[in-house]
Amino acid sequence: MRSGFLIDMDGVIYRGQELIPGADKFIGYLQRNDIPFLFLTNNSQRTRRDVATKVSRMGIAIEERHVFTCAMATARFLAEQKPGGTAYVIGEGGLLHALHHNGYSIVDKSPDYVVVGEGRTLTFEMLETAVRMILDGAKLIATNLDPNCPTQHGTRPGCGAIVALLETAAGVKAFSVGKPSPVMMRAARKELGLATSETIIIGDTMETDILGGVQMGYRTVLVLSGGTRQEDLVKYAFRPDMIVPSIGELFQPYLRPNDLVPRANRDDDTPLDIAEWARASEREAERAAKDASLAPQRSPDQLPLPERLPEQLVEKLIRKSTSRSQSKQTAG
Repeated sequence: MRSGFLIDMDGVIYRGQELIPGADKFIGYLQRNDIPFLFLTNNSQRTRRDVATKVSRMGIAIEERHVFTCAMATARFLAEQKPGGTAYVIGEGGLLHALHHNGYSIVDKSPDYVVVGEGRTLTFEMLETAVRMILDGAKLIATNLDPNCPTQHGTRPGCGAIVALLETAAGVKAFSVGKPSPVMMRAARKELGLATSETIIIGDTMETDILGGVQMGYRTVLVLSGGTRQEDLVKYAFRPDMIVPSIGELFQPYLRPNDLVPRANRDDDTPLDIAEWARASEREAERAAKDASLAPQRSPDQLPLPERLPEQLVEKLIRKSTSRSQSKQTAG
């Protein structure tokens, strides 16, 4: 069964300025085997090019097309709601670029929307201006509702904290586009051309990545290398499909990553999903035929794997991987 991955970044791929062990191997495997993936981020400060450059400098060579930000999701959403509209922006380059790219003008008087992202240059004057605009009829849009965000210098207030202040002062509720909103989660899936049953999301945060995936019917993988601990899970009414210590555990030389993740239910797919799945199956068959003709020139780890490995072999490899992970945790 074809599948693709939506992958959170901070706490999943890296912590601070350091790659999480095994992340480069997992992404390298996806790239070598033409498995679609996107990095998802609720940080609206950077453009997708900036994000791709940051990740590449850390040792994982990716392209702009592998990045999808909440700023992009927000700008596309607004362009659909009111093409050619105007916005007053509390945010930085990534958000401004996305809005311009989608036909929006940035104004400081009578905007259609007040759009809030992360900002390190926030002033009280900007907040006062935003409140007056909202009271005069501008709609309040949040790129995300994360209350804080980690930095190399510690935790700082996030977009959600700024939005909460504006909501309280103006007496309105913001519409949020970033994770876990279905707006961003659906847009990211469509960016990869996947059906619901083909989509797997990997994240370290229950309130955003996993909640968003559960709401959309995606398969969900929680990694414990970021902000969530095993003992935290009892607080939630929902659960991930799979829990692993880190993303590196999903790289197994003799297994496809989706062999390790519980099977999806194609009954969750809409008619549009099924049509896309049919087209994807045709593309996959064409690619497999092409791979077969090139097989003598390819290295062993690039050769197509069987559609489904024998269940006994899968169970044996999973037990081996789990045992190795437990041994590492005991040793640590």
